[in-house]
Amino acid sequence: MEFLTDMVTTIPEGTSAAKVDELRSAEAVRAAELAKAGNLIRLWRPPLGPGEWRSIGLFRAPDEEKLREILASLPLHIWMKVTITPLTPHPNDPEYRAGQAMDH
Repeated sequence: MEFLTDMVTTIPEGTSAAKVDELRSAEAVRAAELAKAGNLIRLWRPPLGPGEWRSIGLFRAPDEEKLREILASLPLHIWMKVTITPLTPHPNDPEYRAGQAMDH
């Protein structure tokens, strides 16, 4: 199943730049691992305001509970507010239609 996520990260006031850099580096490593495992499909960065950290992601997981476990494994998750939208195929989606044609 695929899920659209909207992740807003808020760094607590007083957090050292070294800590932020450490977690951002660890986040990049973990994102690469999740991509290799097939859980992280795409990431986008929408237009941001000053000081805003926000990402929109497309993830794949068996269910929402497993997705929440995956998201919790992100080092920056401690500072994230995540909105999850489960996605189901649309009959007019080109990829979905191509898969249907191959099944017949």
